[in-house]
Amino acid sequence: MSTFYITTPIYYTNAEPHAGHAYTTIAADVLARYHRLKGDEVFFLTGVDEHGENIQKVADLKEISPQAYCDQVAPTFTTLWKRLNISYDIFLRTTSELHKTGVTRFLNALYETGDIYKGKYEGYYCRPCERFFTEKEQGVDKTCPIHKLRLEWVEEDNYFFALSKFQDQLIKHIHENPEFIQPAARSNEILSVLETGLEDVSISRASVSWGIPLPFDPDHISYVWIEALSNYITALGFAGNEDRFQTFWPADIHLMAKDIVRFHAIIWPAMLMAVDLPLPKHVVAHGWLTKDGEALSKTRGIFIDMDADIETYGLDAFRYYLLREFSFGNDGDYRPNRLQARYNADLANDLGNLLNRTLGLVSKNFDGIPEPTTPDSLDNEVIQMAKETISKVDSLMTQSAFDMVLEAIWEFVRRVNRYIHQTQVWTLAKSEDTRSRMGTILYNSMEALRVIAVLISPFMPDTAARIRRQIGLDDSTAVRGLDSIGTWGGLQSGRTIGKPEPIFPRLDIKKRKARDKTSDVQEPQAEEVQLISIDEFQNLDLRVATITEAEKVPKADKLLRLIVDLGGEKRQVVAGISQHYAPDELIGKQVVVVVNLQPVKIRGIESQGMVLAAAGDETLVLATLDEHVTPGTTVR
Repeated sequence: MSTFYITTPIYYTNAEPHAGHAYTTIAADVLARYHRLKGDEVFFLTGVDEHGENIQKVADLKEISPQAYCDQVAPTFTTLWKRLNISYDIFLRTTSELHKTGVTRFLNALYETGDIYKGKYEGYYCRPCERFFTEKEQGVDKTCPIHKLRLEWVEEDNYFFALSKFQDQLIKHIHENPEFIQPAARSNEILSVLETGLEDVSISRASVSWGIPLPFDPDHISYVWIEALSNYITALGFAGNEDRFQTFWPADIHLMAKDIVRFHAIIWPAMLMAVDLPLPKHVVAHGWLTKDGEALSKTRGIFIDMDADIETYGLDAFRYYLLREFSFGNDGDYRPNRLQARYNADLANDLGNLLNRTLGLVSKNFDGIPEPTTPDSLDNEVIQMAKETISKVDSLMTQSAFDMVLEAIWEFVRRVNRYIHQTQVWTLAKSEDTRSRMGTILYNSMEALRVIAVLISPFMPDTAARIRRQIGLDDSTAVRGLDSIGTWGGLQSGRTIGKPEPIFPRLDIKKRKARDKTSDVQEPQAEEVQLISIDEFQNLDLRVATITEAEKVPKADKLLRLIVDLGGEKRQVVAGISQHYAPDELIGKQVVVVVNLQPVKIRGIESQGMVLAAAGDETLVLATLDEHVTPGTTVR
């Protein structure tokens, strides 16, 4: 039996999961389910990364231990994966003994190669990323290219991995294995980095306490990224379950978003080369999600409301849209109106209608599935297209081309709908002479639905199961595998079909929203607006300020003390935003401040201004700027 090992990144527990995590994990789930259809022995890994400086800081702010904090956040991931119907085989936590033991063994093996040495690190560091950036990687004005925050200059004694030693070996491997990094644009990006030269990387931190100590120097904690990458082998029992490790390593696919591909395509392969372990077969990096053309942003309130869309359209429609609407390797713009359009057109009209009218005609005219007794050329076209679709899907799945896979399946769905129209099958019940021809057409349509149910099952497992039950099949492996649709004619004539039920009832979102509005007991009265003159508005002195410091006010749940840079001066501002923003995520943000307010004391701390924010019943979003502006600039 062939094996298939697929991984997602282990997601960082400094915050609860979001749509970006869901996108990666659903894609991995589709690949895992597809390889199970093929009869492969599959191991699907996901999990959470629980160590590092950022976790320590968040736990300190919450005044609990890092372990207690991680114990609170980790279940939010498993709960979401259950809601999204993710069929993982292991959910790895880096605080588990399985991981700690494996990391210790791996680090010892790496140390014994002689490719680890102690030295002094001096460089620019991003705390949210928990990584150093070389001069070539830095953004404008020494900023993090990801978070756009000013980098800190850090100096400390570290252990280093001799990454530069493996530069030529990595280039050679990528050239000899052009499918190693996918898509091609990411591969070209990595080659460009390699060809400009690599620097050795720090693998430890002496100033961080929350993590796994280096086995050869317990005064140093393993750098969180080095430790995290090791999860791909520790989850296989690298230090204790040799059978599982030997069965599944090397990984077939490491799946991730494009922002972390360098770690997976440069540092991780180099470490594996150092200890003489096989490299993963493929590193696949997908694009980022946006929402209605704008970058997702917690602070700006731009997010994908997964719960609301799943509640409205159903889980399988949500999974379908995520992988159908845009190419997996490119950035994708999530648009709720497009989800509605896909639901109504692809799911309700094409697939749902095909199932409903086929089952309706069978139920009305036959006792069970009819027998195909009068074939003609149109039938052969459908049968041939079924075979071609199965082959095309298999080829495209090896490229993680999910949108093209689904388009190929839906071409077949539309062809079967057209087959029903071409034959005008509903007219053939009028005469006993044409009844056998009607039975043949409906049998072929039912058989096509059987093929479709198998092909869509990795993407929409619940929908596939509902189709199988309605056409009279159970959920046994025998009717769900890819082998079961290799030969046309697998449906048994005479089998009783299930009760026809719409799988995608058509939705009218405008009517639903109108109904929701009229369901309110009482329409709130409009408040009287107090108008002001332009002169009164001009009395306000609004300036752009950069937040340079932020900390919680002791014994105050809602208050943060901010130091803001107004260009020529710095001021202290007390803001009631603690329940919406952690202090560390505010550093470097540019906000709008009212600077001509009289100072007031709040909890004994003088506040010398006010930051502007949009506030609702449960939300608060600071008024920030899309582009960097010189501190002190007047807001008009």
